[in-house]
Amino acid sequence: MFPTIFESSPFVIFNIHIGPFALHTYGLFVAMGFLLGLGWSMREARNLGLDATLLSDLGFYLILGSILGARLLYVLINPVYFWHNPLEIFMFWKGGLVFSGGAIVATTLGIWYLKKKNQNIWKWMDALAPGIGLGESIGRIGCLAAGCCYGAVCDLPWAITFTHPDSLAPLFQPLHPTQLYHSLAGLLCFITLVALKPILRYSGWRMGIFLLLFGSFRFIIEIFRADYRGELGLFSVTQLIALGAIALGATIMVYRRKHVR
Repeated sequence: MFPTIFESSPFVIFNIHIGPFALHTYGLFVAMGFLLGLGWSMREARNLGLDATLLSDLGFYLILGSILGARLLYVLINPVYFWHNPLEIFMFWKGGLVFSGGAIVATTLGIWYLKKKNQNIWKWMDALAPGIGLGESIGRIGCLAAGCCYGAVCDLPWAITFTHPDSLAPLFQPLHPTQLYHSLAGLLCFITLVALKPILRYSGWRMGIFLLLFGSFRFIIEIFRADYRGELGLFSVTQLIALGAIALGATIMVYRRKHVR
């Protein structure tokens, strides 16, 4: 794959040393995922009669929470490496963001902001859910380019082999393309939520369905991952978070059905 789209060598202008500059594929696709996801959420917010102008500020908190939470969880499940390489904690553009951690912190900051503005939390959840799936589907292409979140060795016809020396994945081995599995899972979540929108009766259900789908996909895809994600008993840390997402999604749907008349 191609971890870097463009990279310049250092050069000198008027005795001022400039460079080097690199455009990392991972960072580019993560940024594109955020922007397109927020764009879709803005469209959904308008359709639901929400104040879409709040999305610029809300988007800031969501992006901040996503990056901080995703990086924090990645660092926490790789403590030995970052203990010896502390400066790399801040080099998130090279890969190393755990979506689950970002979702937790971003959700916390987002709810705090919406409550501060006296907004309808459930309607905003419905507006944001499809955009999260869309953003996930695009951002994961960056994972593929960087080689992070790589899969286990396999002999399937769709296996992928990394050869770039800067790749984070093991080189010259056929691996499960788990990055593409994640991307397709996000796309399926997005398509499902858009298709079901006309028939869902209760506000908040779109987020409930997203959590059920995302948690299920994530739990299954984790089986085919080979990078270290932390272990707690029989499961990885991210699998346990996925189970939590499934439980939360089901709880939201039951709660909203019982309390909305």
